[in-house]
Amino acid sequence: MATKKIAEEPGGAKVDLSLQQFSHLVGLIYRGTMDPLPWSGAIEFLHRLLGASWVTLILRPATAGHQAIMINMGREGGPHVAASPHISPGVFALDPFVNLPGDRIVTADEMVGESNWLNSEYYKQFCEPAGVRYVMGADIHTEEGSECRVRICRPIEAPPFSEADKALCQMLLPHFENAARLYTSIDVAESERQLLAGTVDRMQLGTVILDEAGTVLKTNSVAHHILRENDGLRITQGLLEAGYGAENRELYRLIKLALQGITNTAGSVAQAMSITRPSGRAKLGLALRSVPQGDWLESRHRPTVAVFIRDPENRSQASREMVQRLFGLTPAESSLALLLADGLSLDEATAQLGVRKNTARAQLRAIFSKTGVTRQTALVRLLLASVTPQ
Repeated sequence: MATKKIAEEPGGAKVDLSLQQFSHLVGLIYRGTMDPLPWSGAIEFLHRLLGASWVTLILRPATAGHQAIMINMGREGGPHVAASPHISPGVFALDPFVNLPGDRIVTADEMVGESNWLNSEYYKQFCEPAGVRYVMGADIHTEEGSECRVRICRPIEAPPFSEADKALCQMLLPHFENAARLYTSIDVAESERQLLAGTVDRMQLGTVILDEAGTVLKTNSVAHHILRENDGLRITQGLLEAGYGAENRELYRLIKLALQGITNTAGSVAQAMSITRPSGRAKLGLALRSVPQGDWLESRHRPTVAVFIRDPENRSQASREMVQRLFGLTPAESSLALLLADGLSLDEATAQLGVRKNTARAQLRAIFSKTGVTRQTALVRLLLASVTPQ
């Protein structure tokens, strides 16, 4: 069974590919969604199997605002991201071998016509100089709106693509489509993760992720800086530790509660404590919460507990321009509002801004009027709740 051939010509010719090899190729297609260079393994396999001069995946055609993203495997070496002036929007505009069906493999000779293909400007300018004669492919469009163009090329001295070649690639199309959908989902999730991580960093909020054994998996840059100072909180042999014994025991107790919370279907309640710093600086604030687990997530070293660290002496990097746009403040008013949000008194903010006290009071009255609050504490809460760091 393992040696049975996958695709066969009507006349009896077979593609030299066993079921085991086909299974390996399909695995490479799905694994390609997580490769540093997407689908590089599958492209290299197809390049060798089909005797191609080029195998190309176009993940995004070039437009006026974006360069194309192309993964190439050519004669010069292994798969790589194409980066050349030959993938500009003008090149794609010349290409007659476009808008292909997504459910079947076609060749350029079939789709365009042999004479039209060989006499096209695209062929003369780009294919012929590169030694490309035969091209087959498909244009995959997912429901999510992503696009993946598959192109396989052969030189003029090679035979045209056979029906068996096309049949093999035809069987791979649904797998490329599913993989493209997975890739889009992963890419969207990563973009959201980076956005949220950047927001947390700019809020000067440290995050430490623990696994199911309480071992530190990951820290963000803010937490790394706090832990590197070793001022009341540190990492020892992979475990998060407080500097004082009583606080360390309390920290372990809260971590244990958070670990137990992952099996609580009612949801875990955040636990909190403060950490004394031997330097005498303001205490660190810690909040611990269980990380929600997927129904099928059983892998080792999975994120299980999130520890959030707040250093009250660090100021969030709020944007003065954002405060102005949200509340209609003047530049001077927004500067004063942000200093108050950072914990300064009105007198301290006045001194730092270098303005007269009467001026600052007038600005504060204007801020109250525009934000709809009447007390400084309410203003601070409003700003901290409303401003997204930039």
